[in-house]
Amino acid sequence: MEEARGQKMKILCLHGFRTSGSFMKKQISKWNPSVLTQFDMEFPNGLYPAGGKSDIEGIFPPPYFEWFQFNKDFTEYINLEECISYLNEYITSKGPFDGLLGFSQGATLSALLLGYQAQGKLLKEHPPFKLFVSISGSKVRDPRICEVVYKDIIKVKSVHFIGEKDWLKIPGEELANAFDSPLIIRHPQGHTVPRLDEVSTRQLQDWITKIFKHSISDNSHEKEIGDSGEEKVNKPKEAFGTQYQGKNAVEMKTGEPWIKGEEG
Repeated sequence: MEEARGQKMKILCLHGFRTSGSFMKKQISKWNPSVLTQFDMEFPNGLYPAGGKSDIEGIFPPPYFEWFQFNKDFTEYINLEECISYLNEYITSKGPFDGLLGFSQGATLSALLLGYQAQGKLLKEHPPFKLFVSISGSKVRDPRICEVVYKDIIKVKSVHFIGEKDWLKIPGEELANAFDSPLIIRHPQGHTVPRLDEVSTRQLQDWITKIFKHSISDNSHEKEIGDSGEEKVNKPKEAFGTQYQGKNAVEMKTGEPWIKGEEG
C-alpha cells in the first residue's frame, strides 16, 4: 500500500469544533516539515455547518464546521451516529487510510472510530489502522458508548499531545490510558496544537519512522505467487526489522510554548 503511494502513509486528519479542514492544515503547519514528510494527509470538513460562533472568527476565514453536537455536560451527543456513519463511508470509499490524526473534537471522534473498529462494529472491510495522533483529544462521557468503544485496550500505536493548561487535560490523559503503550508528549500551553521544540520533534520523528519501517516490514512478509505457481514469502530487509517497543505511557515534555475555545 505504501509503495503504491510512493512510500507515504495516508492519514485522515479531523479538525476541531467549529473550525475547518483548511484550519487544521494550518495548525499542523506549525510543526517541522520533516515530521510529516512520510504522510499523505487529507483534511475533510465536518459533516455539519457551525451552529454558532466559532472561536477562530477574525483569525481564519469561514466557512466553519462541526462533526456533531452535545449538551453542556458533554454527556449527551447529537448527530454522533450520523457522523460515525458518514466517516465510515468516507473512509471505506476514499481509503484505505494508514492512520488518523485529530485535534480536540476531531481527536475524540478518531478514537471512537478506532474503538468501534477494534470491536468489529464498523470499518469491517478496512485494514486496521497503524497509528493515531491525538492533539487535545478526550474520552466521550456517555457510559453506553464507553462500554463498547473502550471495552478493551485499543492496540493502535498512538501519540497524545496534552497541554498543561488545557481544560481537557484530565480527559486527555484518560483517552491516552485507553490505548496500548501510548506515547504522551506534554507541553505548557492550553487547548491548541503546540509548537514542538527540538527534543519533541526528534522523538515524534523517531516514533513515526519506526512505525513506517515496521509497516513496510509487515508488507514484505506478504505471500506472492511465483511464475511457477508456487507460493513464496518475501523476507524483510534487515534495515526494516525494528518494531516500536514503547513502555506503557512513555512520556516526554516540550518546552515550546474542543469545543470550549478552539485555539490555533
